[in-house]
Amino acid sequence: MDNRRCKCQWCGMKMSVPIGAQTVSCPRCQSVIQLQSARNYGFANSPPANNNMSQGFPAYPARPGRMSPHASNFQPQQFNMSPQMNNMLPPAVHGQKRAVLCGITYRGHPKSLEGSINDVLSMRYFLVEKLGFPNASVLVLTEDERDPYKYPTKTNIRSALRWLVHGCQPGDSLVFHYSGHGTRVRDHDGDEIDGHDESLCPVDYETEGRILDDEINDTIVRPLPRGATLHGIIDTCFSGTFLDLPFLCRINRAGYFMWEDHRISTYKGTRGGIAISISACDDHQNSGDTTAFTGVPTGALTYSFIQTLEQETKLTYGRLLMSMQNKIHEAQMGMGLNGANETQEPQLSSSVQFDIHSKMVAL
Repeated sequence: MDNRRCKCQWCGMKMSVPIGAQTVSCPRCQSVIQLQSARNYGFANSPPANNNMSQGFPAYPARPGRMSPHASNFQPQQFNMSPQMNNMLPPAVHGQKRAVLCGITYRGHPKSLEGSINDVLSMRYFLVEKLGFPNASVLVLTEDERDPYKYPTKTNIRSALRWLVHGCQPGDSLVFHYSGHGTRVRDHDGDEIDGHDESLCPVDYETEGRILDDEINDTIVRPLPRGATLHGIIDTCFSGTFLDLPFLCRINRAGYFMWEDHRISTYKGTRGGIAISISACDDHQNSGDTTAFTGVPTGALTYSFIQTLEQETKLTYGRLLMSMQNKIHEAQMGMGLNGANETQEPQLSSSVQFDIHSKMVAL
């Protein structure tokens, strides 16, 4: 019987299946997969990798997880989306609370992560069960999702970010949570004080490229209308200015703070709304996973953020930062943080300057 080559859309394993077969069970991840034509998602003949793209993670250290047993066989996943799929948005969602949660483990890569999907599941539970976000208004992108539109490719992450702010109105509360690899790349448009852009690494970044902070700002910060708020919770390395916001807060352990102005020549603000980013570490630091909190791998930033909001009343941004710092410091002094080679200090950046010891804006 004639066979054709295809690739598992979940773990990337290449397989040979009989022509005409409707389904196949992946021998690696045991997923049962509906077979599609070669021009559809997941089973297209992979185009050659772009030789101009960097292979592997860049020289900057990234947040490492436990080495995958399949690391030596890792092949970057290729995705051939039709033009219609590239331009589609997730279904319209009504309501004043909306969130995009993206967690990527890079399964099979030598620098795979262990805690990213745990982070997203914890954040979804917290937003839905504790803060009243409608379940249908929380869009989750991980490698465990069966819906091809929710697999964390560059195309899908871009679509999700557009969906997050689409039709945003005064009074809306938006959340973007990211747990995965982040990198620094040389800034080419002169809008970064330190000369580097921060970037997000989609699951297919090796073939499709990264998403720079310039694009993230353009997509979810600039369109924000007056009366709307956006909170970014960014659990990755080099993330202090991940949303490319104009102002970065510096705070010491006594609670004294000052704002750094990161505006140079490019407008990085909103259309009147408020954007606030709470990130794992400074732009030159690494973030880490740890089992110190729960016994299972979680991002230190994600866990300490959720725990602080659950445990403390009358919370301010200043108190949030100091509480997270204390929790992360305790984890580092105890069981340690995988990947954090120095003190990991959570950061706060914003589209406006304000008193961080005043009332916190509700999510």
